[in-house]
Amino acid sequence: MTASPAADLPSAPAAEARVVMTKVFVTGLKVQAEIGVYKHEVGRRQPLVVEVELDVPTAGAERLADTLNYETILKAAQDLAAEGHIQLVETFAERLARTCLADPRVTRARVRIEKPLALAPHATGAGVELTLVRA
Repeated sequence: MTASPAADLPSAPAAEARVVMTKVFVTGLKVQAEIGVYKHEVGRRQPLVVEVELDVPTAGAERLADTLNYETILKAAQDLAAEGHIQLVETFAERLARTCLADPRVTRARVRIEKPLALAPHATGAGVELTLVRA
């Protein structure tokens, strides 16, 4: 009779387990923004697809107040897009990451910005990804 893989693991009380870090994330967030360096991009909104991943220590979170609300990420991206023309997706990504890091609970922010129309019809998207870590 063969033992199951779980039987080979030492049993540990649940109290010994602890949450080291929680990743709060939003993917596929669609934002319309005035962005780009080319003349045809100035004064015209175009779609961006935003992905944000935040490290937030949330051990023992039981209420929304104990963690970071996803809606704050949505609002930050929308507010940034509403500020007016931004030339580079790198700038958009860094500003969004810095806004997320303004919450003292966030220790790391990874932001990915994709411009789906940038290389159309040759590619489905192009963009940048950056990570900021609290110093």
